Amino acid sequence: MTVARQLLEEEGLDSFSMRRLADRLGVRAPVIYKHFASKSALVAALISVGFEEQAALFEAALTSSDHPLTAMAGIYRAYGRDNPNLYRLMYDRDLERPLLLPGSEERAVIPAVRAAGGNRDLARAAWAFAHGMTILELNNRFPRDADLDAAWRRGMASLDPSSEASGPGRSGHGQD
Repeated sequence: MTVARQLLEEEGLDSFSMRRLADRLGVRAPVIYKHFASKSALVAALISVGFEEQAALFEAALTSSDHPLTAMAGIYRAYGRDNPNLYRLMYDRDLERPLLLPGSEERAVIPAVRAAGGNRDLARAAWAFAHGMTILELNNRFPRDADLDAAWRRGMASLDPSSEASGPGRSGHGQD
């Protein structure tokens, strides 16, 4: 999985293929098919790993922050910035849920719902805001001089009444 993920991040979604992965591993493509029935199965495995990673990060935010919903938004943003092609694979394409590792998607959802006080609608609204901001940032859709950290703080303040004026922007990842 590590090599598949490296290939995905280095070469992007359009170049990601079983043949390219086999070349990277120094094997023939049929060897890959012994482990994954199809490219879709490999993609689902990568997405499942991403959900598991996010779940662990989100769970840590639940216990380490007075404002877990805002903290999770910051983690979500950082995850997208650190893993842009995996992020796009996870959240910007059709999701073949039956191929995911059982429970992986729900494991990432549960901490967000808990951070939203059990309110799934609030968790969805926070996720929609975080996703919109993240994908627009990854796709360079904001003007160069946009203060994205300020936009994140404002957006999360409107969704997380317990949040302070600080939030996801504290990481210093905004565009200048």
